[in-house]
Amino acid sequence: METKNKGGKGEGRQSKIEEKRWDKVIEIPIARKWKDNKLYAFDRKSKKPVYSIDTPPPYVNTPVHIGQAATYVLMDMFARFRRMTGHNVLFPLGLDRNGLPIEMAAERKFGIKLGDVTRERFIKMCRSVLEESSSATEETFFRLGISFNSWKAGEEVGDIYHTDSPDYRSLTQDSFIDLWNKGLIYEDDRINNFCPGCGTTIADAEVIYRDLPSKFNDIIFRVKETGEKIIIGTTRPELICTCAMVIFNPKDDRYRSLEGKTAVTPVFGKEVPIKSHPYAEMDKGTGLMMMCSAGDLTDIRFFREMNLEPLIAIGSNGLMNEHAGFMKGLTVQQARGKMIEVLIEKKLLVKQKDTVHRTPVCERSKDPIEFISMKEFYLKQMDCKKKMLELAKKISFYSPRSRQIMIDWINSVSIDWPISRRRYYATEIPIWYCAKCKHPILPPKGEYYQPWKDKCPWETCPKCGHGEFYGEDRVFDTWFDSSMSPLYILKYSRDGEFFRRNSPCSLRPQGKEIIRTWLYYTVLKDYLLTGELIFRDAWINYHIVDDNGKKMSKSLGNIIDPQEVIKRFGAEPFRMWCAIEGNLENTDFRCSFDRIEGTHKTLTKIWNVARFVSMFPKPGKRPELEPADRWIMNEVNKLVKNARKCYEKYDFHTPAAEIKHFIWETFASNYIEMVKTRAYNENGDFSKQEQESACFALNHALETVLRLLAPVNPFLTYRLYEELTGKDIHFTEFPEPEKGPEKKMQFTTEELAELNSGIWKAKKDKGESLKSEIEKMEMPKKFREIGSDLRRMHNISKLSFV
Repeated sequence: METKNKGGKGEGRQSKIEEKRWDKVIEIPIARKWKDNKLYAFDRKSKKPVYSIDTPPPYVNTPVHIGQAATYVLMDMFARFRRMTGHNVLFPLGLDRNGLPIEMAAERKFGIKLGDVTRERFIKMCRSVLEESSSATEETFFRLGISFNSWKAGEEVGDIYHTDSPDYRSLTQDSFIDLWNKGLIYEDDRINNFCPGCGTTIADAEVIYRDLPSKFNDIIFRVKETGEKIIIGTTRPELICTCAMVIFNPKDDRYRSLEGKTAVTPVFGKEVPIKSHPYAEMDKGTGLMMMCSAGDLTDIRFFREMNLEPLIAIGSNGLMNEHAGFMKGLTVQQARGKMIEVLIEKKLLVKQKDTVHRTPVCERSKDPIEFISMKEFYLKQMDCKKKMLELAKKISFYSPRSRQIMIDWINSVSIDWPISRRRYYATEIPIWYCAKCKHPILPPKGEYYQPWKDKCPWETCPKCGHGEFYGEDRVFDTWFDSSMSPLYILKYSRDGEFFRRNSPCSLRPQGKEIIRTWLYYTVLKDYLLTGELIFRDAWINYHIVDDNGKKMSKSLGNIIDPQEVIKRFGAEPFRMWCAIEGNLENTDFRCSFDRIEGTHKTLTKIWNVARFVSMFPKPGKRPELEPADRWIMNEVNKLVKNARKCYEKYDFHTPAAEIKHFIWETFASNYIEMVKTRAYNENGDFSKQEQESACFALNHALETVLRLLAPVNPFLTYRLYEELTGKDIHFTEFPEPEKGPEKKMQFTTEELAELNSGIWKAKKDKGESLKSEIEKMEMPKKFREIGSDLRRMHNISKLSFV
């Protein structure tokens, strides 16, 4: 493999490296060469084992942020390492162009809301947004040196894929048809999470909680049997119209006399029973609670437990409906204000106080969630929670602690997955209905269908024989689409032989915040389709935070733009920062321009070391090595062993830190200083074997370190290795440890560094040059075997060992 020369200048050593330092301008022509020559294309004819990476498709309507840039750089390190270990790497770029973020971007750009224009017109608006932004995403990844298989969109293995392409969407629709035929999908009218801002049902996994300011209102109800007034506190006065029961805690002696009596609701005059129930908290408000239809999750659970019929006062348009009486047509916030006005007018509001309420909000729009009754399609997941826990334990997580996030989510799942949405720019649900008997009709698999405008593929209804149909107008939840990504890149249901040979997918890399969505839904859905776990490994990235540990946000003004990083420093310092900072044992990656710029010093050091080594030709045959040269070879061997072990576990932090230390301290400060006189051999003081030993070790150590570093810094290592050897470093084998028993030195590297530092310090303390002569000196006898090199290194006239 090492003799393969893809894109190199040819065999043999090049001349001494002339450029004095690494410069970011060198990166662009190298990246262009990789792209134009398609050097990283997936080879379907190769017999090598396939290593597949299910890349997380970024939304293209927003610029690549620093977290995405870091994640993709690390993924590229995984891909480059696997190529060097003999794998045929499947590493495609996917671009997410489906769903709410795209629609919301179109609404903002054109100043409209869904429903203001026709469906076809709105879809065209979404596409215009997409075409403006997709190229910017690709350009950022190109400049970062990401070695995707292809830079063109298409349907071949490894091509860039778009989640809104007919090919991708048809596979999503095929999966729905298969799951429908397995009896795993059903339609039901039940209370769901509803986002007023997005205008659609959302799944539990898309709901987050925030502490929001609110008002706690003490309101007067009346007891029918006695006429007495009772005070009930609530943050949702607009839902009094849906109250079905008033409860108090069974241990609350204050209200035992109310058991079995009837409360009359204010304004609406509705009679509801009063009962004891443990859901009521004695120390919250007055201790009395009104239980409304779908005010929050507690209300929903209560209505199910008590078998109460919910009365939903919020419609599918997010406005109050006919059950709200005088509030009909108002938004929830407007209705809340109107209800307070009426209560004050009728002298039924005792007091208000400010409070902070833990509120469910939409993860995307950040609007507070409402709970309304809607007919939606559901995918069964409650029946396989036990299996999902088994699969979560079977996946190899990096780091292992990330597994608990998935386990906790699975344990929290309480309803089946609502997979239908009432939006436009997403994959359509492939169903038509008989106009006469309403029988649902699914089409044959293999094509992309748009039932809202396409003709039904069946001539007559298979149930009643009627010949007229109407199409389903709902679309899929975006996660129902996104969960197809590993199946799509492995050609599931498109190329059965390829899928059988290469499934499961080797790696799912992603952020921790979407474990409960993208990772969970992918494992769930793909298991229901194939009966197997779709991933071997899951690599979970954490957040990028600023130097003070604060999450980056526009409001704090601490955002770092990857484009600005590339403009100022180029890709290589950022890539080195990603490796050095990317310790999965830490929770977050700390990022700043200073931290990124700081890695440039190491790149410059590597360049300077390579310039020095390039002055000394590498002997064609390995000579007998001198003790100092054996020592550095041993140190390189340690790097090789640990780098391979760590890279296999997606740990690029540890080897990068060790290589950085090796270059600065072990190699440059100690070894080169110790052997450069022997390598130059200007006065002929050394034999040919002694000189060649130094030249061989210098070159071998540098070339090996460059190969270890190639996945991390592909531009720098490519340029230097090509100059040194005439070969493309990215098509060489990853270094193997030296075979045979290692001849141990009598001293440790730390002891040698301490010895040299002590001698240099002593000279500095005397105000002497480091080259100044030392008349005589004693050293511990453990250094005897490298005494000749140490004597010349420190200009010692007479050296003895004790």
